[in-house]
Amino acid sequence: MYSFIVLGLFQSSVGVMLQPLSQHYSLGDLHVSLIFIVGPLGYVIAAQSSDLIHCTWGQKGIAIFAPTLHILGALVIAAHPPFGIVLVAFAAVALGAGLLDGSWCAWAASGSNANTVSGLLQGSFSVGAAAGPFLAGTILPAWNRPWYDWYYFLVKLCVLFLAFRHENASKYRDEKHTEAVSTRRKINPRAMFKYVATWLIALYFLAYVGTETAISGWIVSFMTRHRNATPYVASMASSGFWGGMAVGRFTLGVVTDKLGVGGANIIYFLITIAFQVVFAFVQVPIASIVFMTLIGFFMGPMFASGIVILTRLLPAELHVAAVSFTASAGQVGAAFLPFGIGAFIQGMGIGVFRFAVVILSILALLAWVPVSRQRPAISSPSYEDHDEEGDSDPLLQ
Repeated sequence: MYSFIVLGLFQSSVGVMLQPLSQHYSLGDLHVSLIFIVGPLGYVIAAQSSDLIHCTWGQKGIAIFAPTLHILGALVIAAHPPFGIVLVAFAAVALGAGLLDGSWCAWAASGSNANTVSGLLQGSFSVGAAAGPFLAGTILPAWNRPWYDWYYFLVKLCVLFLAFRHENASKYRDEKHTEAVSTRRKINPRAMFKYVATWLIALYFLAYVGTETAISGWIVSFMTRHRNATPYVASMASSGFWGGMAVGRFTLGVVTDKLGVGGANIIYFLITIAFQVVFAFVQVPIASIVFMTLIGFFMGPMFASGIVILTRLLPAELHVAAVSFTASAGQVGAAFLPFGIGAFIQGMGIGVFRFAVVILSILALLAWVPVSRQRPAISSPSYEDHDEEGDSDPLLQ
């Protein structure tokens, strides 16, 4: 939960930093949006390496590598080198985030009370995300500190090692690869691609995470440039979004368990879209903060719901690889959707933001519907000797 608070601080503060970065490096909206593009590079590398790290060093390896990447990335950004180097540092931060995201999400969703535990984990992310805009957008200016001092604040110790010091590779293999150990067959992580559910949830995460990041990344600029809000009010709109999301993730997990993941998420989407439409036409800045908070509240469980369904549909030995892959697909959406909005903003004005998020949310809802109808497969094609010709594809959903 601590590590996810730090992830939230990193991600949510990007929106606050867009304008200072633009001014410091003399960049336009399109060029500064490259920050959203480099994130998926780190997540893609994380998706390819996470299973290897688990099998070689166990969860302890993730607990060491990921915070180290955050420390190095934050130090480089804080040194405010040329913008190209800053982009590389943001990619390193994203690599660390990808390792943590896929690993701990799979861990949380695989146990009992998965919706509640995943909600606690994702809620911790939202706590950090709610604090980020307030601290970066309010405290730094009040203390008359430059934007890059924020990244000195984000440098942290590798305390995750203390929590996972006993989680070595042999323990991980014993817990997750029980069938492989007993039959002496080598698990093939690529088997996750044979499940239709993997691709459907990857598409859903691409749409949902892109929508979430677009809101977080552009809300501060929208409030200051279109609704003439003060920097304080604009940052509070972003904090309200993430604060509402934190409360939703902490509290709606119980509701999701009672209603069922598939149906509950559809209800959350419909309510969210309704509030987004109201937000688009309400011009009062304080009311905008209230509606942003409500939007965040009902979007809260949406990511955890996808992880929970994924771990129910795929065998345990594929969880880390599959969650890492789908999370990286989400980061592709987190890159290109906000970047695309940035391109529209440059050509049509910042006002287009309010309508774009409604369209993106509708697309995410449409992507969720087929996910909610998936059922677990009756067999597990997760070993190399299942890859031979003649395997029965009807076993896969």
